[in-house]
Amino acid sequence: MLDQYEKITAATTFIAGMWSRKPKVGVILGSGLGGATAAITDKVVIPYDQIPHVARSTAHGHSGQLVCGMLEGVPVVVMEGRQHAYEGYPLQQITFPVRVLQRLGAELLIVTNACGGLNPQYRSGDLMVIEDHINLIGDNPLIGINDERLGPRFPDMSAPYTPALIDDALAVARRENFVAHRGVYVAVTGPNLETRAEYRFLRTIGADVVGMSTVPEVLVAVHAGLRVLGISVITDMCLPDALEVATVEHILATARSAEPKLRSIIVSAVRSAGGG
Repeated sequence: MLDQYEKITAATTFIAGMWSRKPKVGVILGSGLGGATAAITDKVVIPYDQIPHVARSTAHGHSGQLVCGMLEGVPVVVMEGRQHAYEGYPLQQITFPVRVLQRLGAELLIVTNACGGLNPQYRSGDLMVIEDHINLIGDNPLIGINDERLGPRFPDMSAPYTPALIDDALAVARRENFVAHRGVYVAVTGPNLETRAEYRFLRTIGADVVGMSTVPEVLVAVHAGLRVLGISVITDMCLPDALEVATVEHILATARSAEPKLRSIIVSAVRSAGGG
């Protein structure tokens, strides 16, 4: 971790040279959710492969670019796509952009994902506001000698997802009349989807949805002192006794169809972060 500080400086200096504003909010968009950038104005788009030390995104449904601009009058930086452990990247590299967002000035991280539903009360196309998570990736981006310039050695995880932001997100869903649950996200490595036995296990240990991202980014966000709002889009149901074959095409299509609901929560959170 000790070599990250200088790399973060190089990346933030590069981005600041192309976009001079200081963001208040950073957003990470998951699979099929890139349309959430449609409302951003005064855009500056920077492909990941141009930014020093930022890895390419090779996953389906991820554009792999940074979108800087204004949303509801608030400066934001949006990651249109992310990196995953199943792409072969170490977790410190996967979470490096979170460090960059924080150094650029972001105080709030909104992290989104497409996921599988484990809770039988959920339905494909619903949203879930993350209130807690379980890390089954088998790794942690904070492992190694701690750099106190980046955060404390033992960050507290009693409330990694900011409670007030959870309440506000659920209020948006009620006001706009769409379904949004409050629940627990479990992160696994992937890239394969899980077996029936694994789905039973994940549900037994308390997970409501399962995915292959988000948790490493949130660990680093908390370490860096960011407030966090996490939103999952349920793209397929993972009920072991009624399991259907899931395809990438179906997952991405469902994510895209749910994107307007996701966008409404993001816009509301950004507006609040800007004091509006």
